[in-house]
Amino acid sequence: ESATAFGCLVADMWLGKFDYVSPEAFHSIFGKRYPAFSRRTQHDAQEFLICVLDDLHEAFKEVRAQLCQERQSPAAGASTRSLSGTSIITQLFEGQLSYAIRCLTCKALSDRPESFTVLSLPIPSTRVCSLQDCLECFFQPDMLTRNNQIHCYWCGGNQDATVKASITKAPQIIIFHLKRFAWQDKHRRKLSTTVCYPFRDLDLSPYISTPCCKNTEYSLCAVVNHAGDLDYGHYTAFCKHSVTKHWYSFDDAQVTKIPDSAVQDDTAYLLFY
Repeated sequence: ESATAFGCLVADMWLGKFDYVSPEAFHSIFGKRYPAFSRRTQHDAQEFLICVLDDLHEAFKEVRAQLCQERQSPAAGASTRSLSGTSIITQLFEGQLSYAIRCLTCKALSDRPESFTVLSLPIPSTRVCSLQDCLECFFQPDMLTRNNQIHCYWCGGNQDATVKASITKAPQIIIFHLKRFAWQDKHRRKLSTTVCYPFRDLDLSPYISTPCCKNTEYSLCAVVNHAGDLDYGHYTAFCKHSVTKHWYSFDDAQVTKIPDSAVQDDTAYLLFY
């Protein structure tokens, strides 16, 4: 139901018959499946995005499995099952991380794979930093000590270790979530740091561990902005038209063409490359 409503929403947007399109029908149907988002209260755009992607993935995954079963003979059942976990969502948005964990006692190395659709990046400054600084902070080695020790299979006990993340599969579209809401002195606050992000030629090769990844440079295609504080706020979006290459601002019923220079904004919260 929600996948069908989303399809109708996208069709209305691209038909070009309206100055703006309200997602009211999609929101209503989606709210039935996720009651937390049905109330007219403040919600986090990143949490909503993940729920939408998961919901669409499950819907399209079921359709894909059904189509495979209809098209293939019973003898090809194994390949049908292997495809059942994929969808257009995983093809576009899913990437793979690998966490290299090294025991500091015996130096044994182990890898822990993890799939992702959104990378949540720390913001290492309170005033100004770059997206590259955020990426460097995310992918730098970290120490696991005290309560975070690992249980080493080779040593047979809890040991200090280092962990370093790398990308083993880069998605076609990568989404960065800037962690603007942080804890400080037992209080949660919003970071208003200016994060400078490139419009093109974002090179992820320093963070990719597998040499088979060829296309490691990305261009910006959309930004979700959050203006406000912890308990209140307003979301807007900047989106690049895939045909005309012009940028547009989406602010409720106001859809306006904007210059490239206006896309760099201090309120950026989600970045789509």
